[in-house]
Amino acid sequence: MKVAVVCPYSLGFPGGVQSQVVGLTLAMRAHGHEVELFAPCDDLIPPYDMVCLGPSLRLRANGSIAPTGLRPSTMAKLRHELRSYSYDVVHLHEPLAPGPSLVTLASVEIPIVGTFHRQGVSLAYLAFGRAMSPLARRITRRFAVSAEAAKTASRVIGGSYEILGNGVDLGRYSTGPIWPKESPVVLFLGRHENRKGLEVLLRSVELVRSPATFWIAGDGPETPVLHKKFSHLSNVDWLGRISDAEAASRMRAADVFVAPSLFGESFGVVLLEAMAASGAVVASDIRGYREVARKDREALLVAPGDPEALALSIDRVLQDDKLKERLVSSGLQRASEHSIDNLALRYLKAFEESISEAS
Repeated sequence: MKVAVVCPYSLGFPGGVQSQVVGLTLAMRAHGHEVELFAPCDDLIPPYDMVCLGPSLRLRANGSIAPTGLRPSTMAKLRHELRSYSYDVVHLHEPLAPGPSLVTLASVEIPIVGTFHRQGVSLAYLAFGRAMSPLARRITRRFAVSAEAAKTASRVIGGSYEILGNGVDLGRYSTGPIWPKESPVVLFLGRHENRKGLEVLLRSVELVRSPATFWIAGDGPETPVLHKKFSHLSNVDWLGRISDAEAASRMRAADVFVAPSLFGESFGVVLLEAMAASGAVVASDIRGYREVARKDREALLVAPGDPEALALSIDRVLQDDKLKERLVSSGLQRASEHSIDNLALRYLKAFEESISEAS
């Protein structure tokens, strides 16, 4: 089977959608299929085969900055590539994103399988999505990564959606070197922007009674302000943007993985990654994270925006070995249920069915 995978967001920037796109592409290739990946890539030199559509432009969306392929040259190249080769099916991620998604819907006559990732509707997204509704009817099979993502897409363009969730590469996170440490470690990994709740975590640091080092990985628009505001915290290490390999290594070393997001998470794939790396997870009790982690089973879930509750839960894990072991064991089981390999097989089956129905 010859599959074209289209991602509207640059693979040169970290992101949940991008990690799923790459993971699924590699897993489907491992099953013997010819899978071509199209995406903006900026300065990325990818360690895998892909068609780079050029640099992205930053677009504010859903409380974040999305590096989207909006340049005319990007769209022209994608249109040429899709029309020049004989693919059996297109797997389109974020079909309602501008740029590559719009070009894909307008350019191909073959079956299109769409995966909707976004949770939350803005006025701009609603207007753009409804304008795209006629083209969106060309999507032959619609998947969503969570119930919230399905609700968002349904509100904008209607229709029904199959929920498949996201997947995690178990081998990548469960095996490999463990980053050295001299004390218990609490790890934050994400973009430094309001919706990720990093300031809430930093406000909780002084409230944590247990000795621990806080690793803060990633960067973003809030980095300079937060770094200055909390420069007095001697047990906080600002790591900046780190490679995927280093992120996995640090996850394996962390005693607690913290995800204090405030909103805008459709599916907490980063929680699955931490679970696969044998990390004990403390996360905000928001809808997207509840799709992955059940309260007091795979994670301790706390009210979003509450540094006192966050500190208390971090202390619980650091002070109670039996609790930590239980969270890690349950998390490993949960991660195995969401392996990227199993997810790829389910998508491949859907592709085959779509091709058969179209013939």
